[in-house]
Amino acid sequence: MEFCTVETASGLVRGLVSSGVRQFKGVPYGASTAGANRFQRPRRPPPWTGVRDCFGYGPVSPQVPYDIAHDYARLIQFDLNVAMGGLSEDCLHLNVWTPGTGHEDKRAVLFCIHGGGFAISSGNHPMYDGANLARLGDVVVVAVTHRLSSFGFLDLQDVDPSGRWEDSGAAGMLDLIAALEWVRDNIGRFGGDPGRVMIFGQSGGGWKVSTLLAMPAARGLFQRAAVQSGSLVSHPSRELAAGAARAFIEKLGLTRATIGRIRDLPWSDLLSAQTTVGAHAFAPFVDGTHLPAVQPAGEGSARRGDVPIIISTTLDDAGVFFDRFAMTEQELTENLTVRYGARAATLTAVYRAHFPVKSPYLLHAQIITDAGFRRFAHAQAEDMARRHGTPVYTYLWEWPCPAFDGKFGAAHAMDVPASMYNERDAILGSGSSEARRMCTALASTWLAFAKTGDPNNPDIPNWPRFDPDQRATLVLGPETRIEQDPYQALRKLWLDLPPASSVLG
Repeated sequence: MEFCTVETASGLVRGLVSSGVRQFKGVPYGASTAGANRFQRPRRPPPWTGVRDCFGYGPVSPQVPYDIAHDYARLIQFDLNVAMGGLSEDCLHLNVWTPGTGHEDKRAVLFCIHGGGFAISSGNHPMYDGANLARLGDVVVVAVTHRLSSFGFLDLQDVDPSGRWEDSGAAGMLDLIAALEWVRDNIGRFGGDPGRVMIFGQSGGGWKVSTLLAMPAARGLFQRAAVQSGSLVSHPSRELAAGAARAFIEKLGLTRATIGRIRDLPWSDLLSAQTTVGAHAFAPFVDGTHLPAVQPAGEGSARRGDVPIIISTTLDDAGVFFDRFAMTEQELTENLTVRYGARAATLTAVYRAHFPVKSPYLLHAQIITDAGFRRFAHAQAEDMARRHGTPVYTYLWEWPCPAFDGKFGAAHAMDVPASMYNERDAILGSGSSEARRMCTALASTWLAFAKTGDPNNPDIPNWPRFDPDQRATLVLGPETRIEQDPYQALRKLWLDLPPASSVLG
């Protein structure tokens, strides 16, 4: 067994070397968030003496295990969110994969932010393993874990405006900023270049990337960004956040006078109350300080146009929210009629003309995807390209998931293991030649973008920047190609229709 030791600002860490990749797991970037640190901005990790072994994953933010009876949960192994590292408020850890630790190596750094909304999952999930990508592209890969749901986004400031909770509603995002500051200060010792950091995330991870683009405190900590099926074009209001906080405090049996006791309760009590109120009720909100009172695309580091960005969706993203796989054509029409009234017949006819043999379930998934995920991705790309002059590249993932007899179509999260070059992932078909082809195309794009800010490389067609008029898009599918405004007629259908819910998984 070969080991590797690196000095960080807090002390020496020792990792394992496997297949030429140095792997450091469970590296602390912040102190425990329990007790007096609960609902506070992250503190630096206390220094240690000797060498800290970082051979296995660290604990993750308290969360309820996902319902493994759900086919999609089994597809992406969401039961492993809590199985790898355990649960604890001492959860501010990150994992690093690097081909070498020479201080002068200056490799590009890919900083992966996990999905799961703002409520579940962690950077420990196998989907985010960075070993293959690090080895393929001679880059440093970092996957991060942070506080979630009420532990990271509980707005106590509006329950008790004394000032002692001023960071509670943004704590989870401040964790990510602390992790990026750790990268800035330490990644050079792991062979990385702090001046070439690409942040990326899918679904809830895309929400977090969108939010970081809006936060003044994140400026200068990354130089490229990618949002996969997670374009966030607005945040909840302070009023909504305050309502969730009041319900949470009431469930705990606390009042404004006794709110200080919340630091002493077992985290299991908080998790129980959070589950009753709803884990997804807690998210970053517009507070005017950490998150300015503007749309994310209009503020922060992207405003100056100096952070190129990739924005994407999969064709059938919204299938993650439904399980009526045996839906009939009549049930499809009835469902759309409830949502869109007399326009339902037009929607069905137009979509059927484009996809005559698609199952009613998948056609419904695509319609809801276009109404939500894709609409928001279009809006984010248009805003950044037109208003801020940001270099924007867009892609659409069309390749269908082969697992579960193909019933999920081009499923939500398929492009995550592809971008990480993890072709053996079940959602991609466990190492098939087609999975390898798709992984090569997207991972090579990720590597080129991280290194240069331009995703073009020999494994894909020449990919022009997106502009709101031509709308050049890389379509990743059985035939990977560039299209100008793919499915234009479908996109235009939604210009005067209400959007679907923006809740992401």
